[in-house]
Amino acid sequence: MKTAIINAKIITYNTIIENSGISIDNGIINNISKSLNKNNFDVIIDAKNNFLSPGFIDLHVHGGGGYDFMDGSIEAFSNIAKTHIKHGTTTLMPTTLTGSTEQIIDVIKTFRRFTKNNTTNVSFLGIHLEGPYFAMEQRGAQNPKYIRNPNINEINSILKYEKLIQRWSIAPELLGALELGNLLNEKKIIASVAHTDALYDDIVAATNNGYNLITHLYSAMNGVIRKNAYRYAGTIEAAYLIDDLFVEIIADGKHLPIPLLKLVYKIKGPDKIALITDAMRAAGTSYTKSILGSKVDGIEVIIEDGVAKLPDKTSFAGSIATTNRLVKTMWKDAELPLTDVIKMMCTTPAKIAGIEEKLGTIEINKIADLVIFDDDVNIKMVIKNGLIVHQVES
Repeated sequence: MKTAIINAKIITYNTIIENSGISIDNGIINNISKSLNKNNFDVIIDAKNNFLSPGFIDLHVHGGGGYDFMDGSIEAFSNIAKTHIKHGTTTLMPTTLTGSTEQIIDVIKTFRRFTKNNTTNVSFLGIHLEGPYFAMEQRGAQNPKYIRNPNINEINSILKYEKLIQRWSIAPELLGALELGNLLNEKKIIASVAHTDALYDDIVAATNNGYNLITHLYSAMNGVIRKNAYRYAGTIEAAYLIDDLFVEIIADGKHLPIPLLKLVYKIKGPDKIALITDAMRAAGTSYTKSILGSKVDGIEVIIEDGVAKLPDKTSFAGSIATTNRLVKTMWKDAELPLTDVIKMMCTTPAKIAGIEEKLGTIEINKIADLVIFDDDVNIKMVIKNGLIVHQVES
């Protein structure tokens, strides 16, 4: 199957190529040109002067469409994917919440069954374990019932499934967390800092012991604190000062206001930032009430002002964002260059996940996972492996 996409504004790594097109052969991009011979192709897709972007890569997704990965069902995995692909997500990292050992392993086993017959047109990266090794004071909306310190017996039982796990978010100041970081690094699992009371020196130690990513920067972590009149730099300052650290941000305009989104961009730059939804069950729905986590013992949340909150409004509870909303917020509201926004939505996430040789940019010899969207970041078409998998009729 040979396909051409014409009349597109192609978002490449450093520029936008107007009135151009690409050719795709067997799901792989093989040419980028302003003049493609239509007679050479089986399928012609007219982008109608809309933007052509790499498929969006979301490294932190809990749910959507009324489902949560903690439901531990094939139905949940399938419907979450079907919800997010409509908004431009072609690759995602399914993410757990704090839970019992049995719950966590059940989600991993469900993921294993699901990936053997994934018919959703969304690529799944390995599981992202968010918790349960967190600082209680920084739990946010995580269920305190399940928050605990690292336990080697539990870790070993979970790591029996290491080939299915791609990332683990942990508070690095906890007893045993640095050893766990090194273990994960040996197994090529991403060790990420999250829900933490760590200070600058703790983060330096973490980076020396396998950690290279900050989970949802600003959310569930401290900045400058004061002890006995002295000020101490926190996790946030460490994220800025340590150049090698990647950070992810929930760019829904709610978790971080526009000035903070601009600040993160100004200091870290697009090559070190991944945009994430942190989407929970209510993403892609019109729910006003929902559940964070499993329907069995998850936490009730309310949806208002475009974000999920605990009923007492003391904390956000994940987001209801989709990836196109992240792109629109950073481009239109934060007024950042669209090429850099797409780096943060596609290129940098691909690098963090170790898939940059195949995905994340529009380049010759890369997989044709693509999104066509208009000036308001309304998704017009999603292309997976060179085939149209979602289309909105104009």
